[in-house]
Amino acid sequence: MDEFTLIERLIAPVAGSRADVCLGIGDDGAVVRPPPGEALVLVLDTLVEAVHFPRGFPPGDIGYRSAATNLSDLAAMGATPLWATLGLTLPQPDVEWVRAFMAGLQAALAPHEVQLVGGDTTRGPLCLSLQLTGSVPESLALRRNGARPGDRLFVSGFLGDAAAALASLSMPEPMPPGAHYLRERFARPTARVGLGQALRGLATSCIDISDGLLGDIGHLLAYSACGADLRVDHLPLSPALVELLDADTALAHALSGGDDYELCFTLPPATPPAVVGALRQHCAVTEIGLITTERGQLQLRDANGPVTPPGPTGYRHFP
Repeated sequence: MDEFTLIERLIAPVAGSRADVCLGIGDDGAVVRPPPGEALVLVLDTLVEAVHFPRGFPPGDIGYRSAATNLSDLAAMGATPLWATLGLTLPQPDVEWVRAFMAGLQAALAPHEVQLVGGDTTRGPLCLSLQLTGSVPESLALRRNGARPGDRLFVSGFLGDAAAALASLSMPEPMPPGAHYLRERFARPTARVGLGQALRGLATSCIDISDGLLGDIGHLLAYSACGADLRVDHLPLSPALVELLDADTALAHALSGGDDYELCFTLPPATPPAVVGALRQHCAVTEIGLITTERGQLQLRDANGPVTPPGPTGYRHFP
């Protein structure tokens, strides 16, 4: 099957349909109509075999993850997802692989009514780049640079599950039930799009946790020119993580493991409990610390005092 037949038969039929797409797949470029009065937000993630997912990983899960990672970036900006473009590099035109990949991609994009409007396919090592475009009222876009001393630090969901899932790949069969849950969290993470939109006008700063909590908080603090006290004994850990791992390993994954795609955000100190409660209607939200005046200083504490971070502080592609 050549490139054009692959696009016509396997990709275009599941691209989706939106009224604001004037011209989608099939031409040299897509023509779209931006929402009136809103600014566009563009995000892009590249996934490479053996770097972002193991060799032989199910194609449906690769498709789903490629969408979820981008949706998470839009969530961190408070944006509404709109359109997607896909760059797909394949060693060979494997029809069943592409069909399963597209099914996974569509499963992640369809709930947000995202339409695939174009892209490119080529031959080479397995790699894909997905770009999503969203929109947000310009004055309400969430950013990394708004945290101020006294702000309260929060995270969504559970931390450390994805890193533990990768570690579980070496577990012999049969795996304990919790390992299956962790692997599902890695394969098909939940992008917190609804929470991101609910944080518009409330959060002073926001970032998604893709490279590990410590590393991503570090980015937020650098952009905001402040520090933070982090209560490690307040970090939200899933029952499966606690059941499968000892306390130190679980904490290390929660602090430094990547690929959770949860949101880390700050709220003003006087934010009413009812507002935090309303945010929890979207997903679990946990307060984990406080923003301080010490620029760039991230202090880890528990009930007994300062804590030394176990292991690295986050993932880097180029150490």
